[in-house]
Amino acid sequence: MTSLFLSVIPIVILIWMMTKKNGLPSHIALPVTALMVGAIQLFYFGTDITLISANIIAGILSAITPISIVAGAILLNRMIYLSGSEDIIRRWLEGISRNQVAQLMIIGWAFAFMIEGASGFGTPAAIAAPILVGLGFNPLKVVMLALVMNSVPVSFGAVGTPTWFGFSNLGLDDATLLDIGKTTALIHFVAAFIIPPMALRFIVSWNDIRKNYLFVLISTLSCTVPYFLLAQWNYEFPALVGGAIGLIVSVIVARFGLGLAKEQHSVTQTVFAGDAAAFGEVNAVNMTATDSRSTETRSSEKQSVQSQSVSSAQIFKAMTPTILLIVILIVTRIKQFGIKSILTDGTEIFSLSFGPLGDFSLSKALIVKLSHILGTDVSWAYKTLYVPALIPFLLVVLISIPLFKLKGNVVKQMFSETASRIKMPFIALVGALIMVKLMMTGGENSPIMTAGQAFSDLMGTSWQYVGAYLGALGAFFSGSATVSNLTFGAIQQTIAINVGLPQTTILALQSVGGAMGNMVCINNIIAVSTILGIANKEGFIIKRTVVPMIVYGIVAAIMSTIV
Repeated sequence: MTSLFLSVIPIVILIWMMTKKNGLPSHIALPVTALMVGAIQLFYFGTDITLISANIIAGILSAITPISIVAGAILLNRMIYLSGSEDIIRRWLEGISRNQVAQLMIIGWAFAFMIEGASGFGTPAAIAAPILVGLGFNPLKVVMLALVMNSVPVSFGAVGTPTWFGFSNLGLDDATLLDIGKTTALIHFVAAFIIPPMALRFIVSWNDIRKNYLFVLISTLSCTVPYFLLAQWNYEFPALVGGAIGLIVSVIVARFGLGLAKEQHSVTQTVFAGDAAAFGEVNAVNMTATDSRSTETRSSEKQSVQSQSVSSAQIFKAMTPTILLIVILIVTRIKQFGIKSILTDGTEIFSLSFGPLGDFSLSKALIVKLSHILGTDVSWAYKTLYVPALIPFLLVVLISIPLFKLKGNVVKQMFSETASRIKMPFIALVGALIMVKLMMTGGENSPIMTAGQAFSDLMGTSWQYVGAYLGALGAFFSGSATVSNLTFGAIQQTIAINVGLPQTTILALQSVGGAMGNMVCINNIIAVSTILGIANKEGFIIKRTVVPMIVYGIVAAIMSTIV
């Protein structure tokens, strides 16, 4: 009982610190929690201090992956804004439809769905959120919408990585993985009838959703129907193909106004009215996110640009960075193109011993690896060319600089603003990843395993009703549905066998849980908030996105009794 209490209490305290009134910012709460877990490991579990130190080093180094992705996304966002592309894209989207619900579904749902299928790594929210803010939507509300929307496609994100790699350590054959994918897709398909409306509610009223519900339904099904059908024979492409089809259908349907209310809305006036009072400490920078201009200035500029037509050439040029981004993601993620194997080639070309610190190596694909840290089995690696930081983000920015003929001072501004925005998030991510590493230290006796096993013993055959929440807990910790599946997949499999539940159903619940955990995932919240210039609102966001996550889990539980 003591082991269970000490395994759970750091997370309880973390959630309390971040969600209480005047909650602590993540760059304070997370390092404090990491320190607490380290002390528990040392003084209660008796973990060797060398192993603890090795995991701390690995946690610090692991923060390079998410922060480099965030930095790349911010840099691209700054380039799109400073080049004037953001205004062109906004005017084009308004030309398709000025209906708020249509804009939110096209960008926040269908477009993000497709990006998740190609890349994952939190890039959908990082790319879609700035576009929505550029349309005039409130940044803080956009963060919550983007997090909730980016859940349904996640189990098949990054060309199916959470499924085929997340469960790779369980010894499952391809047919079993496919069965897991089928059940996962069915649960997500049903949940998708509820999730988009709940996400939209962060920004628009229930009345607006009701009046435009036919369009919401069409946009939703245009993604989820092909997604579900494709999952019947493949677990790599459902999200990518479903998102692409859904985006095309959503744009065409919106263009003809099918299922949309006839009246038009002024996004700036509707969204920003009263936001300062409703959201308290969100300052002027946060309210505009991608620039420091006042709402009134944005509104007047919005009115002036709306009267100007946008040519096809302007649209194509403005969309070029986004198109390049998507094409590069697809080409580098789908193994059939042959590029993925080059970017992930682990063949060692150079190695060097750093003595007690560990063994350093470099591969053909520039994968940097530090093994046997402090003489332990702990290791760290960074896939320089595959992590979506240099490719595609930095690459697209470098191509775009001459394309848009950006001057030196503008380029300097892009990089300086990016650097200033990632300082505090880097500290928060270091704290989060050290905490994760230490929570997983100890194998079967680790705090994570102790908590998971205790909960399964408590629930017995009723485990299927809460199984998805364990997956969500893993995503909350690690920031990744893939890592959640890798971490808890073995526990879920063992529980299924021990209590006599179908293995494929329980592992599907784990996969769904890892996806719905994206809504409250600290890493993703920090990442998208940083890109939009929002500070110290992590607790505020979690308190609101946890509601649709709980509802998602209820849907998963109900579906587990049917499939």
